[in-house]
Formats: sequence, structure tokens, C-alpha cells
Amino acid sequence: MLVRRNLSSVTVSASLLFLKRFSSRSNQTLLSFPRISPVSLVSRSIETGFPRSFVGSLRFDHTMAGQSSKGSIHDFTVKDAKGNDVDLSTYKGKVLLIVNVASQCGLTNSNYTELSKLYEKYKNQGFEILAFPCNQFGGQEPGTNEQILEFACTRFKAEYPIFDKVDVNGSNVAPIYKFLKSSKGGILGDNIKWNFTKFLVDKEGNVVDRYAPTTSPLSIEKDIKKLLA
Repeated sequence: MLVRRNLSSVTVSASLLFLKRFSSRSNQTLLSFPRISPVSLVSRSIETGFPRSFVGSLRFDHTMAGQSSKGSIHDFTVKDAKGNDVDLSTYKGKVLLIVNVASQCGLTNSNYTELSKLYEKYKNQGFEILAFPCNQFGGQEPGTNEQILEFACTRFKAEYPIFDKVDVNGSNVAPIYKFLKSSKGGILGDNIKWNFTKFLVDKEGNVVDRYAPTTSPLSIEKDIKKLLA
């Protein structure tokens, strides 16, 4: 059987295979299948005269699913909580911490509290936090953008930007999260595992590190200081 990516299934009659006889002077046979670009099939005969194995040498271009052609975070435009476009190139020269947030998670209080402390301490030194609400984990961010803003800004005094609610996994994943995940995969795969996964981005827009949801924001402080230096 030949397995080929990005091509529709092609039914090949077994009789076509058997009608091809192998020359006594060569171990190679060239087969051309309809609707497939030229494929070189290398076969070795056995006592029965039937082919034992086929090695397809395929030449075609393909793009990996979910892979982004963007070069840095600064190439993206996202929506803010009010639906306005925000060009992330405005953050050139700043160190960024990008977080998928939720209002009803067991990690909400500790993360929001520590994120506000980090922001207050380093916001005047070129540090920015970009928060992206997401409702994909336990349905723990069910509110509207307005409700999310009120919750974060009133209860936790969040002064950093909070953007439009997004999907971070699945078929509707936000392009920025495709890029983040392709730049820094997790220990158990690229997908975001839960609320408050964190990505650290340098001044040039490169993703330099990824932290688990349970990682304390304050424990990242030393890494932020290095990039700010």
C-alpha cells in the first residue's frame, strides 16, 4: 500500500501490479498512476515473482497544519475587548508576558494577583502583559468581554491590556496562539493544557519561554529582568 499525504485516495487495481513483470536485468520497475505526479517505485522480486515492498520517492510541497508563516509576535493584529484592531508591532522594544486568563478558575486569584504585582513593578521599564480570555477549559471564562474587564480591573486592579476572548486550541485557534505554540511546545505536546499558560516574549518579538499554568508569575520575575536588561 502506498500512503501519501494531501492527495485524495486512488484505487489501484491489483491486476495492474501483477501485469508488471520484472526484468531479469534489473530490480527496478517504474509505475505511473493516474492523477498522481510521477512516483518512482523500487521493488525487489521474491520467488513467486510478486513485489515484496515498494519505496515511493515523492516530491510535493505541503504546509504543516496549524503552522504560521509569521516571523514574530509583532507581525500579528488582534482584537481588543471592545472589538478594535490592535497591531502588536506597537509593542516592539518591550518584553511581553502573554497569558490565557479565566475568571472562575482555581488559579485565578493567585495568577491575577501576581500578574498585577509584576506589572506594577516593571511597566515603566518596558514590560507588558497581554491577557487573552479563553473559555475552553472547564467553561471557566463564560462572561462577555465587558464582564471580564470589570472583573479583572475592579477585583484585581489589572491595568494591562485584556483582549477579545479567543480559542487557544482546536479548529478555531487564534492565529497568535498558533504561532506561540509552534514557537514553544509544551512538555506533553503543543496544545495549551489549562488556564494561565504563560509565554515570555523578548523585545524583538521572539518567544523565548513557556510556563505551565501552575507556574507562579512571580517566579518568572528573574527571566523578565534578564530580558529587560
